[in-house]
Amino acid sequence: MNVQKKQKFIVAGLLLGILMSAMDNTIVATAMGTIVSDLGGFDKFVWVTSAYMVATMASMPIFGKLSDMYGRKRFFIFGLIVFLIGSALCGMAQSIVQLSIFRAIQGIGGGALMPIAFTIIFDIFPPEKRGKLTGLFGAVFGASSVLGPLLGAYITEYSSWHWIFYVNVPIGIISLFFIWNYYKESPNTQEQKIDWGGAATLVIAVISLMFALELGGEYGWSSSPIIGLFASFAVFFVSFFFFEKRAKDPIISLWLFKRRLFATSQILAILYGGTFIILTVYIPIFVQAVYGGSATNAGLILTPMMLGSVFGSAVGGIFNTKTSFRNLMTISVICYFAGMLLLGTITPDTSRTSLTLYMILTGFGMGFSFSLLPIASIHNLEPRFRGSANSTNSFLRSFGMTLGVTIYGAIQNNVFTSKMTDAFKGMQGSPDTAGLMEDPRQLFQSDARAEIPDFILDKIVHAMSDSISLIFTLALIPIGLAAITVFFMGKTRVETPSKKESLQ
Repeated sequence: MNVQKKQKFIVAGLLLGILMSAMDNTIVATAMGTIVSDLGGFDKFVWVTSAYMVATMASMPIFGKLSDMYGRKRFFIFGLIVFLIGSALCGMAQSIVQLSIFRAIQGIGGGALMPIAFTIIFDIFPPEKRGKLTGLFGAVFGASSVLGPLLGAYITEYSSWHWIFYVNVPIGIISLFFIWNYYKESPNTQEQKIDWGGAATLVIAVISLMFALELGGEYGWSSSPIIGLFASFAVFFVSFFFFEKRAKDPIISLWLFKRRLFATSQILAILYGGTFIILTVYIPIFVQAVYGGSATNAGLILTPMMLGSVFGSAVGGIFNTKTSFRNLMTISVICYFAGMLLLGTITPDTSRTSLTLYMILTGFGMGFSFSLLPIASIHNLEPRFRGSANSTNSFLRSFGMTLGVTIYGAIQNNVFTSKMTDAFKGMQGSPDTAGLMEDPRQLFQSDARAEIPDFILDKIVHAMSDSISLIFTLALIPIGLAAITVFFMGKTRVETPSKKESLQ
């Protein structure tokens, strides 16, 4: 088999791995209501998502560094196997606690897949081909964020929630077969000393911060457990920097942040991640609660944003050899800002056509970041630093997503509660409103929704709509910061062998 055919199988294997791991959190979120009704443990369901996110974020920088030290193939395969074992166990879980533990196993494997996959592309393809391929990979990542809710709703409705985990097994096996048989890694790695101190302090710091953010609303932000978790994060985060400055081969090479293009790419990863996650979470909620659509329709409504992000990712990947990162990201941030600004105006009277156009524009602007930021992170780096650099970018995007969904989630919940209280002043004791004030889930159930009196439903729908449009408006703040950050990226662009001059 010639080299080109082998490369096609390698790319297919990497794409399947990225699709599987990136889609896992969103596909589970859609099925969570059904899972809780089957397994119980409503007070613990947050751990199902938290365990996966924490394990993924904590393992990303570690696997990235290990792949630099000992090779990409073995750790990508290791991540696949661990992810598949975790998926199979999740499907067999008998309690919410078991499911949370098995999700952590899944997360450990998932932390190896995405950053290493992007790095392998840089190792096996020349500069002139990397842009198109990273555009394709970025498109798959963006599509997974949108396809997940739809697929989760469909599988849960027509089969069983167990299959949202079992479906990973055949996909993962195909990916494993392709990578195992067709990816022959060049032996260009260098033996390095493992930074155990940096790894341990990073993991503890990430776990402390994620649990503090996830549980703050449940226990109260001023409660002793939450303050203790934030204190633990501060101590171990400072300790992490102490170890990294003294380590011969640190988990995250701090000197990389002295490179302007790398540093700005990491800031953009946080800002874009923190705003994109609220789109994938709250647009389906808007469709269900405000328009009255089903869970499947709510997932399907994200398709225009998916198509926009796929196109934007492809454009960014194709044109990165023709103009600078800054020029392309300027187009990105303008479209992203305009789309989010329009989404901030949505009301119950907004037509489906208008919402679709807003999502296409927003997705297009967001899509550039999926392909450009990984390329910018690795630009002009030696192979032995690429895994660490790319995993840092993936880690910070995930970190931004966690911050975004936590902060904006708290704002949306508080605004919705406040507007509900104002709307039903003097009516809290009414049997028509008492249940809805405590639990508005009837908005998402078509049968229960039909029984709500029209004048009450109208008030609730407007409260939900106002709270969601507000967080889209507030998302303009980090996008504005992203615009400032893009300005500092400089004139660097990907150079092909035919271009000898430097544009830096």
